[in-house]
Amino acid sequence: QVQLVESGGGLVQPGGSLRLSCAASGIFLRIDDMRWYRQAPGKQRELVASITSGGSTNYADSVRGRFTISRDNAKSTVYLQMTSLKPDDTAVYSCNVVIRTIGSYIMDYWGQGTQVTVSS
Repeated sequence: QVQLVESGGGLVQPGGSLRLSCAASGIFLRIDDMRWYRQAPGKQRELVASITSGGSTNYADSVRGRFTISRDNAKSTVYLQMTSLKPDDTAVYSCNVVIRTIGSYIMDYWGQGTQVTVSS
C-alpha cells in the first residue's frame, strides 16, 4: 500500500510564498509522473503543475513563472514552490502520483489535500 502525506499549506498574504511537499511511502518499483492539482470552492479541479520521472515540467498558464515544481527521487517527494501568491490561488491543493508497483501495475494515488489561503 502506498501513502501520500502532504504538508506546507496555510494562510499567506498576497505576494507571499509557500512551499508544499508531498511524500510517498510504501513498497513500489518507482514513481513516474508527479502532479499538483487544486480546487477552489465552486470551481473544477485544475492541474497546476506536473513533473515527469526525467524532470520535464509543465505548468498551468495561471501559475507559470510564479510556481515551481520539483522532485527528490531519493525521498520520493514532490514539491511545489509558490511565489507571488494571489487571492485567486486560494484552493485545496492535492498531489497526485503515478506509481509502478512491484507487479509492474501502474497505479494512481492522491494526497489528502492541503488548504492554501491567500488573503490580507
